[in-house]
Amino acid sequence: MILVAGATGFLGRDICRRLVAQGHAVRGLVRPTSDPMALEGLRALGVELAEGDLRDRASLDAACEGVDTVVSTATITRTRQPGDSIEATDRDGQLNLVAAAEGAGVGRFVFVSYSGHIPESDPLTRAKRTVERALQESRMTWTILRPSIFMDVWLSPLFGFDYPAGRVTTYGDGTAPVSWVSLGDVGELAARSVTDSAAANKVIDFGGSEPLSPLEVVRLFEDAMGRRFEVQLVPVEALEAQRKAATNSLEEAFAALMLAYARGDVHDNAGLRPFQLTLRSVREYVEQCAQQAGSVRSVAADGVNRAPASEHARTG
Repeated sequence: MILVAGATGFLGRDICRRLVAQGHAVRGLVRPTSDPMALEGLRALGVELAEGDLRDRASLDAACEGVDTVVSTATITRTRQPGDSIEATDRDGQLNLVAAAEGAGVGRFVFVSYSGHIPESDPLTRAKRTVERALQESRMTWTILRPSIFMDVWLSPLFGFDYPAGRVTTYGDGTAPVSWVSLGDVGELAARSVTDSAAANKVIDFGGSEPLSPLEVVRLFEDAMGRRFEVQLVPVEALEAQRKAATNSLEEAFAALMLAYARGDVHDNAGLRPFQLTLRSVREYVEQCAQQAGSVRSVAADGVNRAPASEHARTG
């Protein structure tokens, strides 16, 4: 039995789907307040549901009964409930889960963290690294996945990359390359990590197939959709001021993540070689988005070598 914490999230659902397809028995840790549609989707996949909360150790002890492996993607960054905070949930709650898993005799724990290039200077990064260290000191076999910036999230309208409207907000001067990674590729690596010996007791920093700057990505979208985009650049100074003005740890964490985006995040993917993953490219993501937006043009093979989108960008 594999327990997936964060099962109702985008990544958690993807991992559940992959594990079930591989023939594993999967139990999803869900909150009583979870979206009913998300719960129904998990049931339809064949996932057993266990109600619990990272802040409630007793519920975690129960959820870990009979479990061989735990996979945790849980975080409050997308869905925050009353009483949640980075300290209470992403740090202490995850530590509760590590302790509960170890106490239940779980043999393997896969933890989805994020890029090791992000300095341990904000609450969320400190929480991630604290949990990583606790896993490494545990008696369990562990895998720590440190993906780069998700293309499916940060290159979407959810985070200001509004490609359907042709309006993009990006951070810094837009020229720092990022190894954008697909959520599906992270899900695939997490699913493989539950059994693959190459993942045992490994910290795996990785990104996507090709580092591209945000402005290069904009050019790809412009080529695919056949029109120019309005680009707004948020200066690093503004992000630093936003971080200093934060009134809680979550606001500070998001400002820190935007700063990490602005400064770039490139990975050589050496840790992925044993897994022989076929990584999704940004170009493939762009083509899919353009099709969904109803305006399709082929992305030019040399698109990123053409005039940069910064020629029509404005700062704000």
